[in-house]
Amino acid sequence: MTATLETAVTEYVDVRGVQLAYRRIGHRFARKLVLLQHFTGTMDAWDPAVVNALAEVAEVFVFDNAGVGSSDGVTPDSVEAMADYAEGFIAALGLGEVDLLGFSLGGFLAQVMAARRRVAIGRMVVAGSAPAGGEEHLLEVVGKAFGQNAPDVRLPLFFTPSAKSQAAGKAFIDRTLTRSHDRAPDKGDVVSDPQAKAIIEWCARMDPDHLSLKSIPTATLIVHGSDDTMFPSDNAYTMFKNMQDATLVLYPDAGHGALFQQPERFVTHVKTFLEL
Repeated sequence: MTATLETAVTEYVDVRGVQLAYRRIGHRFARKLVLLQHFTGTMDAWDPAVVNALAEVAEVFVFDNAGVGSSDGVTPDSVEAMADYAEGFIAALGLGEVDLLGFSLGGFLAQVMAARRRVAIGRMVVAGSAPAGGEEHLLEVVGKAFGQNAPDVRLPLFFTPSAKSQAAGKAFIDRTLTRSHDRAPDKGDVVSDPQAKAIIEWCARMDPDHLSLKSIPTATLIVHGSDDTMFPSDNAYTMFKNMQDATLVLYPDAGHGALFQQPERFVTHVKTFLEL
């Protein structure tokens, strides 16, 4: 039986002396899809509805970067250093050419990896993210979200206040909790502090001519929520206008977690894009 996100065994691979935890989902297709996670997120923060459906067209790899979740080591405080480990992960497993799906902070890593081309990248999906020098409201939005005392902080962080969006958010959270064993732990400030520093530094970089975006040759699908408060949708348009080969999709009444609010629509868009 093919493993799912809920049942896949956690494996480990050595990358630069650090044991990175990962899981592989789906049949061993020629296409390999590596997922790059959001701020403080672990392997278990991915949506099974997204991961398992994408595993129908690719072998999907989810992993905890250095210091995060089930991986050991120290969490880097720069996007480039996190990308170093992601590239090392791909090389250590001998995956060859891969496609990338980067969500939020993971989208930063994907951009760096596509620009410097140390590993072969076929296609790239960037969701809920921002370019270097982009607009971010990380600390403000996270602070407000925790202040709402919601049942799960992801409800105000990832979804809009509308009843429809919140209902979708609750369904998403239920799906992420389906796995009951061998879950990746939340390590708190030792992960959130360096990752927050990396995000703030990335968005503070001045690149008025968007040279970093213009250097990316990789065909890219950009997916964003219309009402993303953490990384406003203007970021998505900036990436779309300045990348060499980008397609932009905006989801209505959707926040930072647009890909989890409409998993079926997101998966359809990604599958179509990967199979072009």
